[in-house]
Amino acid sequence: AAEGPPPVGALLQQRRQALQLSLDELSKRAGVSKSMLSQIERNTANPTVAVLWRLANALGVSLSTFLDSAQPTAATVAVTPAHGIQVIKSPDGKCELRILGTIELAGKVEWYELTFATGGVLASEPHESGACEHLSVLSGSLMVLAGDSEKKVKHGETARYPVDMHHEIKNVAKTPAVALLVVEYLS
Repeated sequence: AAEGPPPVGALLQQRRQALQLSLDELSKRAGVSKSMLSQIERNTANPTVAVLWRLANALGVSLSTFLDSAQPTAATVAVTPAHGIQVIKSPDGKCELRILGTIELAGKVEWYELTFATGGVLASEPHESGACEHLSVLSGSLMVLAGDSEKKVKHGETARYPVDMHHEIKNVAKTPAVALLVVEYLS
């Protein structure tokens, strides 16, 4: 017995958000209008097979992902491809921040992969009261300054420090450095 068309809206929205794509970006990738995408996600429109095929290709999933209504969506593993991760460069161009967290967690917990060239400095203004950073150095070494305290953090070590004051991370070594940074907001 047919129970109606498969509910693709929630799955489409989940996949799009896992890739950190806006409706506009997915619209351009898939060649489907932004208004149609919005209607599909809100389950007010049922896409044709051709539209689903374009969406599946744009999201890097199979067409059956949308058509198999028995597939659980709560336990889906969402993978963001490397080209889908937003990258920010520091003003000096010597630091690269790969944003690994999702937009839904911004302001609660954020995490980044940091790459520092020699001489790179990542200076930050104070975050909200009670915020804290956890910096784990994966290769090389970095200097961390938080308020009046400054510490060297070597490969394999983790520094934890308050960031409700001016703070910075810098590479004063002669080799590049890579680190994982988690920003925790307590409020």
